[in-house]
Amino acid sequence: MTVVTVDAPSLDRQEEILTDEALAFLGELHRRFTPRRDELLVRRAERRAEIARTSRLDFLPETAAVREGDWRVAPTPEALLDRRVEITGPTDRKMTVNALNSGARVWLADFEDALAPTWANVVGGQLSLADAFRRRIDFTDPTSGKRYALRPDPELAVVVARPRGWHLNERHLRVGDEAIPGALVDFGLFLFHNGRLLAEQGRGPYLYLAKLESHLEARLWNEVFVFAQEALGLPQGTIRATVLIETITAAFEMEEILHELRDHAAGLNAGRWDYLFSIVKNFRDAGQEFVLPDRNAVTMTAPFMRAYTELLVRTCHKRGAHAIGGMAAFIPSRDRRVNETAFAKVRADKEREAGDGFDGSWVAHPGLVPVAAEAFDAVLGDRPHQKDRLREEVRVSAADLLAVGSLDARPTFEGLGNAVQVGTRYLQAWLSGRGAVAVFDLMEDVATAEISRSQIWQWINAGVVLDNGDLVTRDYVRRVAADQLVAIREEVGEDEFFPGGWERAFELLMRLALDEEYVDFLTLLAYEMLD
Repeated sequence: MTVVTVDAPSLDRQEEILTDEALAFLGELHRRFTPRRDELLVRRAERRAEIARTSRLDFLPETAAVREGDWRVAPTPEALLDRRVEITGPTDRKMTVNALNSGARVWLADFEDALAPTWANVVGGQLSLADAFRRRIDFTDPTSGKRYALRPDPELAVVVARPRGWHLNERHLRVGDEAIPGALVDFGLFLFHNGRLLAEQGRGPYLYLAKLESHLEARLWNEVFVFAQEALGLPQGTIRATVLIETITAAFEMEEILHELRDHAAGLNAGRWDYLFSIVKNFRDAGQEFVLPDRNAVTMTAPFMRAYTELLVRTCHKRGAHAIGGMAAFIPSRDRRVNETAFAKVRADKEREAGDGFDGSWVAHPGLVPVAAEAFDAVLGDRPHQKDRLREEVRVSAADLLAVGSLDARPTFEGLGNAVQVGTRYLQAWLSGRGAVAVFDLMEDVATAEISRSQIWQWINAGVVLDNGDLVTRDYVRRVAADQLVAIREEVGEDEFFPGGWERAFELLMRLALDEEYVDFLTLLAYEMLD
């Protein structure tokens, strides 16, 4: 038996999750699948080097037979037939109750970008889900005294858990000197404790798979599923996975990804912010043609984003899978005018997605569930989805997916300041253990900081000239960023600023944005700074 060592302070109720049997299961997952995970991470680096050399990507000639073949994914389980509104959020107890009660059809229970992976959050999130599935969860806010509990009726949101991406390890669980991949930890504990119960309830176990960069990574997940189901006595095909197409390389392999997971596939999702981050990361040294303007200037109506989403819908419906749209991150405000403007934008976004053929979409706050539902209700009516819309007229080329230079917008001085502000504010919260963070009336996650720091890095290295005529250099960014930090300090006050870790977050952002060597994922550095 592979021995797993727990290298962390003991937490309340930890023994309920980290049982000997559960740890043995994690050890076996690690022994069987981590070596292949490591090989695939090396392959990512090799592929990125090839993109740097050629500044191009294309559909894979060696998998043409898959794209041209006549196949479909396994039939959708009853509990996942209607996914018109999905709410996302971390797995703390308050969010667990609120998300399940929200009225959304699905809750993305997040162990990835919306969860800062402190040991307490990782273990506590598993406890939250285990308690929720057994209806023994509640939460009392220590400040307001308000009590949160599950509604008595059975129509709670269906849980779809999102493990961490392949690139992150869980340093608190080790086999010898090796940390177990966080993806296997999150998946393994979730399935071990809840898989059989969810199968009996007809509501899972279901997963979202994040940060995939190729169909070979989807193949590895499928191998994990096959082994795990056999080991735990679950029928093959019990697990169902929805893959986030949130990397530019995965966008060229959508059909191949579904094919690899076809016995376990439920759908694909258009993860917009991580997708933009991936474009910058992969084409960061490809010159002005791939320079993105201010984050807020890149909407889903941009031609290259339209190509991405329309290809996703066509691919999913061709293969019998659900197509799930992107995030509405707005948080309802006390300012009526702010709400009116934001709700109108959210409504237009969801109406566009429903009209394009998506079967559902994401929101970040319960207050947006009715807005999204109204947009999809108008198109779907009583139908659970619109997979009969095959979108056969859609034709997307490699050039369409890579047409970043077609945008009219350009980087601005205001956009640079916003990137510093948003990146600093998010990292300050993340390093404090909070992964879902309200920033300027939006619920943000790690993708926010990733696109912020990556754009700054790209603008420097591409020699971008802003709308005010200034050339973006490292020294220039330091000066602008210093002014933004002063503004944050004046806003929050010195009593909160100095003990709040703001300077530490700012220095991390500057390191990520200004170092000559680009770090593939900011969490690789930030994780070592977590308590």
